[in-house]
Formats: sequence, structure tokens, C-alpha cells
Amino acid sequence: MCGILGANFEVKNFKDAIRYIENRGPDFQAIKTINKNSFAHTRLSIIDLDNEANQPMIFDEILIVFNGEIYNYQELIKQHDLYCKTKSDTEVLIRLYLKYGKDFLHYLNGMFSFCIYDMKKDSFFCARDRYGKKPFFYYFKNNKFIFSSSIKSILEILKTTPKLNKVALSQYMQYFVSLGENTFYQDIKKLEASNFLILENKNLSIKKYYKINTYKKIKNENIALKDIEELLINSVEQRLTSDVEVGSLLSGGIDSSLISALYTKISGKRINTFSVGYEDYKNYSELDYALITAKHINSNHHPLVVGQKEFINCFETVLDALEEPHGDSAAFPLYLLTNKIKKQGIKTVLSGEGSDEIFLGYDNYAKFLKYYDFEKTLQSNQIQFLDSIISALQNNTKESEYLRRIIKKESLYNGFGEVFTSIQKKRLFKKVPTFKTETTKKDPVDWMSYIDLKVWLGQSLLNKVDKISMANSLEVRTPFLDYRLVDYMFSVDSQIKVGNTNKYLLKKIALKYIPKEIINRTKKGFNSPFNEWIHNEYKDSILNTILEVNNQTNLFNNQYIKHIYDLAKTRKFKQHLWSLYVFSRWYKKQYL
Repeated sequence: MCGILGANFEVKNFKDAIRYIENRGPDFQAIKTINKNSFAHTRLSIIDLDNEANQPMIFDEILIVFNGEIYNYQELIKQHDLYCKTKSDTEVLIRLYLKYGKDFLHYLNGMFSFCIYDMKKDSFFCARDRYGKKPFFYYFKNNKFIFSSSIKSILEILKTTPKLNKVALSQYMQYFVSLGENTFYQDIKKLEASNFLILENKNLSIKKYYKINTYKKIKNENIALKDIEELLINSVEQRLTSDVEVGSLLSGGIDSSLISALYTKISGKRINTFSVGYEDYKNYSELDYALITAKHINSNHHPLVVGQKEFINCFETVLDALEEPHGDSAAFPLYLLTNKIKKQGIKTVLSGEGSDEIFLGYDNYAKFLKYYDFEKTLQSNQIQFLDSIISALQNNTKESEYLRRIIKKESLYNGFGEVFTSIQKKRLFKKVPTFKTETTKKDPVDWMSYIDLKVWLGQSLLNKVDKISMANSLEVRTPFLDYRLVDYMFSVDSQIKVGNTNKYLLKKIALKYIPKEIINRTKKGFNSPFNEWIHNEYKDSILNTILEVNNQTNLFNNQYIKHIYDLAKTRKFKQHLWSLYVFSRWYKKQYL
């Protein structure tokens, strides 16, 4: 895992800009200038610890700066008869590019963002992994191209702070995070997951290279269970490829418990597991469940108990690490946990992200299937169907309807709710995706999984996990997001996937590996007493900060801000207050 940075011009303040990606690669850093183009890399050594694997790497007039891990790189060397001088996965990318051009992306199994500079063509070829595990930010204006793992590095090179992107703000207020290519800064964009970028002859083009195959073919439950178990075991096994110790996050839920159990079985050793909980507000803590699994698999378990003091002490640090407003309060306990893991000397861990989306783990899936008549909706209006799914899956209850009124003048963005459907729908999906089954009818179960993979997981969860873990120089690997497993799950007949409980298929597999009390327990998200703690610590300064920013921006309705603040003190609308407060803290630091 590493940090990358580059530009199509000589950057005078490159050393100042590189410091914002040092946390991503504390083991080595280097800068190269080729044909008046600037490249920098910071390295976290995981695979091939020798200096020969350092970057920027150059072979045969091809330069690469690469962030991520290619889990099947050893297989690729054999399958494609590649001659490599190093033992690193980085060189494999160069050799594949030389052999296949941009088409080599289809062969990669891993998490990645990279830039390949072809010296002969004077072209930049950049790409991001299928689901958005690793970040890639870029700026392209007046023929000036800058890319980085960090927005702050780009800001440093620009030596100016772009104006607020109000579309990103409106998305954030409804979905906790900006969507699609948007960041909170005008002209600084994200390369979206499953996309590659080419800059050549002053022309920048972006194309998609991967989409999920949704043609149904698996209708036998026993075959599905056998195949899924094999794919998951293989996925965990590949993600254990490392020249350093690999740990495992263990929340006490089925996902992380199963991953930790499989890791134990595959490795045949006593693994290190890590969990976080709270000394107060025990209803938020999962430490007891994590301990059950830890004892079952006999892991070296490392629980972390945090309180209000630790939460508040890391507040500014976490906001800085996120770089933009992010409404998921779980970033704070995750920061404290990954900091503990870093101090243990561990550089990489396994985690359970992706399971809820492909195995139907969220409660809202069942609610949606119960209350919506899919056939009529699909036949009447596909766009309306898309809107209803997004609303159902992203918890847009009557509280969100109320939050829309927080806009002082709805004409500013057409309201927080409407901005997504009116402005961003086409931008997010390019065109409304078409899922085909054997009967050519669109499958509502596929829609639910796809949208959460695209929006909630791809835009919010993976963004948070990457930025927070890398703030502590820790690599997080997600076995459930092996693209072979994801594609397979979309090929399984939806009736089999739905079953009679959430995560029906996964629970059947998990019975072989983890205790029933973990499998059958009620699902609980990665929660924390964030609302209680900020009110205890900051009191009315929360409201004052939001109002101070609003007096400068005139974005919101002060009356509703005050009302939401009062409600949050009684534990209602607490997410809405949190989102406003996090945005206001960020805006105050950036612009006031």
C-alpha cells in the first residue's frame, strides 16, 4: 500500500506536496522528473521488501507509480509468460501493459490505483480498481494535469483552495459522502471505480472497463454453497500473500468472524485479531461477541476499549485524515483501532466489507422486498424504480424529508433530495444500468445489491476505511470483494440468495466455522455513542459552529438548524446534526 502523486509539468513544491501522502508509505519515498513530468511515490512495504521494488519504477521506457496490491500477480507471471526482474507486483503491471496495453486491466485481481507514463507516446494511463478500494483524485484544467492519492497534495501544488462544490454538498447531506466524480472542491475530481483515464495529445478521456455480469445461471442451492465456500476460501488465501504479518479485524459479527475463522484454518496458526468497544454506553459495544469468536478460533485477541476522552482527542486528526466531510461517525473508533494495530507492528489486516451488499445483509432489503410491487414498478417507470430503491436502501425516511427543508432557498440546488435524481443520476450511472436475466426481466434483488455496491459501499465505506487506515499506515484487505465472488453472487438465482433470512447462503456456510450465537444474533452496525459524546464535550458550541458557518455561506435555514440541534440532544435526528457539524468544522478550517 502506498501513496502516488504526479503532474504533467515540473512541480516546484513537490516536496511540500508529498508530505500529505507520507502516512501512506512511511518506508520509502522518491521523486522523478521525466520529460518535464513529475512523479512521486511513498511506499508501505508489504510484498518484496527489497529496494528493487521501490517506485517510481521504470522499465523499457515505461514509468509507473502504483498504490495497492495485485493478489494474483504470481499467477499472471506464469499465465502470460512474463519476464520480471523483480519479485514485486508493480513490475507485473508494466509487463502486462507492454504486452496488452490498457486491456490488461481485465486480468487484475486486487485493489489498485496507478498511473503509467509511456515515454514514447508521452501519454498518461491511469486506472482504479473495480469497486473503489483505492483512491485516485485528479485535476485537469488549462492542460494542467495533477493526480494523487490525496486531495491535499493537489491543493498544495495548486497553491489555492478551489470554491466549494455545492453539488457534492447536497449529495453529502443525503448520503454522508459526495458521489460519482465529485469532491467538495470544484475542478478536483475522483476517477470513479472501474474506470481508466488516458491523457494524450492534451486530450483527456475516461472509460469504464468493468461491469458486473448479472446473467443468471446458478439455480441449485447446494452447488451455490459449494462454489461460494471455495471462492471465499481462495479469496482469503490470496489476501494472505505478504512478506509481513497479516492481522484480522474482528467486530463480533458474522462477516469478520467468518473471515478470521477461515484465515485461522488456512494458515494453521494462531492469528492476531483486533476489536474495539466502549467503556460507557455498553449497548453500542460488540466486544463480548468478538471475544466469543476469538476464543472459538483461539486467536491472539487484542480488544480496545475507548471512551469519550479518546474520541474527542482524535477528533481533529480524523477530520484531517478524511480530507472532506464524511458523515460516517464510525471513522473515529476505526482510527483508534487502526492506530493500536499500527503500534503492534502489523501493516495489513483482513476485514469484512462487502458481505452485506452481495449476501443481502441489510434489514432494508427485506423491507423493500416486502413493501414494493416490483413488476408494476418496473413496467411503469424505470427511473421511478431507481429513485425508490435509492430511498429505501439509504434510510431516507421521513427524517430525510424534513432535512430537505433545511435548505434556505430550494432553488439553490432544487433541494437536497432532488439534486441527486435531477442532476447526478445520469452522472452517477452514465445511463440507467440494464440488468438482464434469462427471462430478460430486471431483477430487484440485483438492483439492491448493485446500488449499495455502487453508492454506499463504493462511495462511502471503502472511502472511509482507506483514508482512516492509511492515516495509520495500515493496509486493509477485503476478501468479500474479490471480483470473482461478486460476479458469482450476481449469477446466483435471487430466490436462492433471499432464502428465509438475511445472509441466507453465508450463514449456511458459516455454520461450519463459527459459533451459532454469532450467526443467529441480530445484525448490529459499527456504531458508537458519537452523539452523546459530542454533546457532553462541545455542548452549545456545536450549534454555534454551524450557525457561524451558515452566517458566512447562507446555505441553510437557521430555524431548522436550531430545531435539529434540540432534537439531537434527545437522540433524534442525531445523524443530521452530525453531518451538519462535520461539514461546518471542515468548512471553517478551509474557508474562514
